[in-house]
Amino acid sequence: MTAHQRKAIGGLAILLFLAAYIGAAAVIGDAIPRTWWAQLAYFLAVGTAWGLPLIPLIQWMNRGV
Repeated sequence: MTAHQRKAIGGLAILLFLAAYIGAAAVIGDAIPRTWWAQLAYFLAVGTAWGLPLIPLIQWMNRGV
């Protein structure tokens, strides 16, 4: 598989993952208590954690470049 193909597949996978992640985060976020500190903690954690599952995909995309 060429680097161009890996980047195209990886880019599409990132978009699909982010769409699902944002949807799940919003649905779960609705269940968080309506206190500012609970919502702040939740959205800080969710807002930074999205990148962790993408690290292996990005490494795969850049392999052999």
